[in-house]
Amino acid sequence: MTAAHDAPPALALSHITKRYKRVVALDDAGIVVRAGTIHALVGENGAGKTTLMHIASGLVRPDAGQVCVAGREVRLLSPLDALAAGIGMVHQHFTLVPAMTVAENLALGGSGLLHARAMTEQVHDVARRTGFQLDPHARVESLPVSAQQRVEIAKALVRDANVLVLDEPTAVLAPSEIEDLLRWLRAYADRGRAVVLITHKLREALAVANDVTVLRRGRITFTGAAAHTSAERLTEAMLGVAETGMPVRTPTENFGTRVVFDAQDISVADRAGTVRIRQATFQVRAGEIVGIAAVEGSGQQELLRALAGRYLLHGGVLKRPADIGFVPEDRGRDAMMPDRSLAETVALRGAGRRRGLISWPALHARTAELMRAYDVRAQDPHTPVRALSGGNQQKLVLARELEATWDQPAPSALVIGNPTRGLDVRATTAVHQRLRDACTRGAAVVVYSSDLDEVLSLATRVLVVFDGRVRDVPLERAVIGRAMLGLHR
Repeated sequence: MTAAHDAPPALALSHITKRYKRVVALDDAGIVVRAGTIHALVGENGAGKTTLMHIASGLVRPDAGQVCVAGREVRLLSPLDALAAGIGMVHQHFTLVPAMTVAENLALGGSGLLHARAMTEQVHDVARRTGFQLDPHARVESLPVSAQQRVEIAKALVRDANVLVLDEPTAVLAPSEIEDLLRWLRAYADRGRAVVLITHKLREALAVANDVTVLRRGRITFTGAAAHTSAERLTEAMLGVAETGMPVRTPTENFGTRVVFDAQDISVADRAGTVRIRQATFQVRAGEIVGIAAVEGSGQQELLRALAGRYLLHGGVLKRPADIGFVPEDRGRDAMMPDRSLAETVALRGAGRRRGLISWPALHARTAELMRAYDVRAQDPHTPVRALSGGNQQKLVLARELEATWDQPAPSALVIGNPTRGLDVRATTAVHQRLRDACTRGAAVVVYSSDLDEVLSLATRVLVVFDGRVRDVPLERAVIGRAMLGLHR
């Protein structure tokens, strides 16, 4: 189904301006989303994409501009106003309550008395309409990321959203899960609804979107039909110059002989005590990047945390260095304190080993240096982490873990989960180069990414995790893909 050209847009934002003190987040920006279409909203980190959609979802009030839904101007003073207008947003960092069940999360924001049977039926109803597999009694904290995302989407659909906004929805999904999500979004739009897809993956956007809008430093630099543009044209609109996307892997055979990680028959259990990694044996040497490839929920999270010293072993022996830089997959939950400053976030590295007083002038000076080196866009080191975009938060965590701080040397080993989650083309290229630079100086790097292309572009060797087993496999996409699904031949 396609939208009639003379029908009013499902959502239109025009002449939107938003300032945060001296920072102009949006400058006369806008977007027109047609019913029955998917509209990709792209731009580099800090370009204003999420801010624009936060205005559409009632989380942020613009300083100037107009919001129209189905041709009618609306004032959105809260997310409830947006939901009442038919706009639902699935945030990059989920807003679910982990200790609650799926049914209880879907009921949040409603009114009147809660009835268990009615909540359960509500979940079954949205499952029938979407084709999602939803267990109303499952606790959200027990669900893998892809299932939590389906619950977030279901929350919006329970309120009969006609416009669905998704912020970087494929950032932490496996390739097969990405295909399933994009296929579902296409079917949702074809039923006459509208989708806004905030994404950094240009080819993914061009594959599924009808229309594309590019934001650069708060201003619109391109808008048009996806069929009539290219990734190169969008990159130029995003960055002002044409840049390539994923850098080419340049493996080397001259690895160091020093073993940095030595795992012998290790088993690792999750927080609930369930063994997720069973009898894994492997080594990681100085100067190599070992990629971890796995489908979500295969045990890779537990493996990364064991290597980083965050989880105790259930069995076996693991030799590892004391100074390890660790970037977890979920930065919001495991790597930052949102209400603290950037400088205090930098101080978290080595906090368990540090003794004595903190030199605050030295800490602030080093934080400012890291901000410049990693292009963390914030006013100063005193800025609260919460004020940063998701991509800038990721760059801050990477800077802290990869580099020397004011009192800690650069680590000799790195364990990284989804290093470029939420980052644009330019920042992704820079992060990949920094990981290679770390290897050049002799660090051992273990990196997991839900994007198999990223693993292949970085890794000099790949370990596949499937059903708790860890296997060393050749650097061939087809072989790795089959191993991720448990097909060893």
